[in-house]
Amino acid sequence: MPTIAVIGGIYSNHLALAVALEDAQRRGAEQTYCLGDLGAFGPHPDRIFPLLRQHNVQCIQGNYDNSIGNGLPDCQCGYTDPRDNHFARLSYAYTFANTNPDNREWMKGLPAQRRVMLGKYRLLLCHGSPRRTNEFLWESTTSSHFLDYLLNTHDAGVILGTHTGIKWHRELSGDRHFVNVGVLGRPENDGRTNVWYALLSAEPELRVEFIPVAYDHERLAAEMRSERLPEEFVTTILTGWWTTCLEILPAKERRRGRY
Repeated sequence: MPTIAVIGGIYSNHLALAVALEDAQRRGAEQTYCLGDLGAFGPHPDRIFPLLRQHNVQCIQGNYDNSIGNGLPDCQCGYTDPRDNHFARLSYAYTFANTNPDNREWMKGLPAQRRVMLGKYRLLLCHGSPRRTNEFLWESTTSSHFLDYLLNTHDAGVILGTHTGIKWHRELSGDRHFVNVGVLGRPENDGRTNVWYALLSAEPELRVEFIPVAYDHERLAAEMRSERLPEEFVTTILTGWWTTCLEILPAKERRRGRY
């Protein structure tokens, strides 16, 4: 049966990326795709690129990659809260300064979307949504009617995205699907330190499996501290609870967290 792995939001977490790529290979993934936001949040952004090339990961461009590649003044993350934007500026400045110019140029050339056939399913891979790279589609606030509209408008049977940092999957009428694959860069505000990617197969019906990734999060936290990244970021890695980006969360998703 055809099987692919799809990862989102690496956020410079090279340790989780290495584990996830090896895990996907063991599970029989024929190809791995990344839905963008290669940098941000974590340390040593250049360490992810050799891994992506070694495993032939097919990437699309997230808002972060577009900004870094084009030398824009901010990450285009879509935040409105001043505190969130404060931490976004710190993260973006660090990532931009520590990303090799050759890697910046490579990100500049990434496509905004990819179309993939998986068995009988027409997949559309995007970052936030097919209509806007930095659109937040949350499980609690995104209607099935709107998802049907996106699928119809963009001629797809399955849309895969990321950007929110929290995985979810909804099956729609006519054997169509929306899948937020989660992120590898940080835990998803549930008090657990693992991160996630998605494994999709057509056997022949679509199967979506979210795979937890346990990695050396204490080592990542130590690297973040050595690079003088915000302690708020380090706390999230060590505890599994978000300390930033909280204002973007809808009420239901925020109630799951500690803060």
